[in-house]
Amino acid sequence: ASVKSPWLAAAEVGEVYDVAISHGEGRFAASEEEITRLAENGQIATQYCDLAGRVTMESPWNPNGSAFAVEGITSADGRIFGKMGHSERIGSSLYRNYEGNFDMKIFESGVKYFR
Repeated sequence: ASVKSPWLAAAEVGEVYDVAISHGEGRFAASEEEITRLAENGQIATQYCDLAGRVTMESPWNPNGSAFAVEGITSADGRIFGKMGHSERIGSSLYRNYEGNFDMKIFESGVKYFR
């Protein structure tokens, strides 16, 4: 995982964030060579992991079987961030029965960078 992107300036590598998911179709797919290149360049931003924070290909933690558990990637310069989970689904009233670390501060970081 990487915080190379300005969208992730307030996030921490290794931190586990709870992100709403509502996808089962579509997934990240790439060759092992491409994954290696993306990883070496710091473009793999987020990955699916289990409750212990271990990156996993197992369902239900990786709901769509995304290659190498990739959940989000960035452009080479980090300014474009694409992800599958719904990080916009945060707020004080949304998760009344589930406690977690939901705010990756993506939007706060992006606004700060682009101002």
